[in-house]
Amino acid sequence: MPEVLKAPLVVEFPFTRSLGPVQSAFLTGLRERVLLGVRTTDGRTLVPPVEYDPVTADELRDLVEVAPTGTVTTWAWNHEPRRGQPLATPFAWVLVRLDGADTALLHALDAPGPDTVRSGMRVRVRWAENRTGAITDIACFEPYDGDPAPPAGHTGEFEDPITGIVAPARLDYTYSPGRAQSAYIEALSERRVVGERCPSCRKVYVPPRGACPTCGLATYEQVEVGPRGTVTTYCIVNIKARNLDIEVPYVYAHIALDGADLALHARIGGIPYDRVRMGLRVEPVWTEGARHPDHYRPTGEPDADYDTYKELL
Repeated sequence: MPEVLKAPLVVEFPFTRSLGPVQSAFLTGLRERVLLGVRTTDGRTLVPPVEYDPVTADELRDLVEVAPTGTVTTWAWNHEPRRGQPLATPFAWVLVRLDGADTALLHALDAPGPDTVRSGMRVRVRWAENRTGAITDIACFEPYDGDPAPPAGHTGEFEDPITGIVAPARLDYTYSPGRAQSAYIEALSERRVVGERCPSCRKVYVPPRGACPTCGLATYEQVEVGPRGTVTTYCIVNIKARNLDIEVPYVYAHIALDGADLALHARIGGIPYDRVRMGLRVEPVWTEGARHPDHYRPTGEPDADYDTYKELL
């Protein structure tokens, strides 16, 4: 059997968001070692707080302090902590209903083993030494046998409130392309572009997915397309990617390769960004050892007539 292609992929970006008054107070409170919830119109206290009542959709602003002690409502043991998780040693994920709250907060519990954790056990917050106004200001929960710690009755007003946060988002996974895309990738290594034709509508899809998205039928007939094609639409990129050594601005375009019924996307080079246009005829530019074209450049041919690619926009 042929070797199954696979590759590790990472999608990572900083997620920046502004905070409304409720979330701002909650995160600022964590920085100041104060736990805040929000009271709903029917008298329940929600922790973590939300800005709209999940039942009535009413806006919520009535902040109330709750205790740093609480009760585990349910839990799951984490045998192998991953990068970025609260603790580096095995721990329990727990839902904790803090004293004074009607909902539970998800966090980590530092416990010696799963046999020491149970629903109903009492715990308290262990605060992080350095706090910045994030959920990580709670380092974790820890077992607690003492009396409930009464809240001080904080109003939720702070002199220096946090108004925005930047949270890293990251997804690690292993991708295997399957039969159709494996053939497409293998052809690219030979500097050819191969699609697959639907046996019913006869459209040629590039890159192939193994089935026609319109008819739902499996596709097996391979068709070599291109290498030249037509720019159907495009965008000008003005933000530099962290790991991409390309100066901005540059153009990313949808390109309908000759013989294909689906446009693929690629970078346009060899022409000033402000001269790229719909209908521009382009061809691939390969670099030594590359498994795919580095970019597409103008061929010098006359622009394609709009009617020849309007169905591929």
